[in-house]
Amino acid sequence: MKFTEKAWEIFNQSIQDYHIQDNIFQSINNPYPKGEIEHLLYLKNWIDTVQWHLEDIIRDENIDPAEALKLKRWIDKSNQERTDRVENLDSWFLNKYKEVKIRPDAKINTESPAWAIDRLSILALKIYHMQIEVDRKDSSIEHQEKCRAKLKILLDQHKDLSTAIEELLQDYQSGNKFMKVYKQMKMYNDKELNPVLYNNK
Repeated sequence: MKFTEKAWEIFNQSIQDYHIQDNIFQSINNPYPKGEIEHLLYLKNWIDTVQWHLEDIIRDENIDPAEALKLKRWIDKSNQERTDRVENLDSWFLNKYKEVKIRPDAKINTESPAWAIDRLSILALKIYHMQIEVDRKDSSIEHQEKCRAKLKILLDQHKDLSTAIEELLQDYQSGNKFMKVYKQMKMYNDKELNPVLYNNK
């Protein structure tokens, strides 16, 4: 099985598991052993799935401002966790390809494999929720048709993105490209780098 096929299967397993309860407060029950790539992929998508629903809730125009602030803090924390898991994934790929002999004319890619896989995880959520809109019985035929057209584009994107990721991984394996990963170094969560935080000490 190709890496993207395995990842897609795990992402959709995570999405289905979340929607059994469909509750942002539920605990994750990761079925894969810690230390395995499958565990990390499931965790990554679970974080994405919870955040997807947090983003929906916070857009309620009637939400209590105090509750909205709590959700904003939660989303900020979730964004940091997403970034951390992407960096974990890149570390896994770095280790996987560390023995590959790099060709003298090897090139670097604009995006690391883990950030491409991050987009694949979000795409799985888009397809899941767009399918719900296509199947809604309380919506108009026009709405369903618009969503069906969007779903087709998302499915095409899944095919193209998966192909691009597989080609990138093949280039790493053959030494035609080399990995060089930069940490995100987000500043707004760092008490030493965000002036609002360090000026309030």
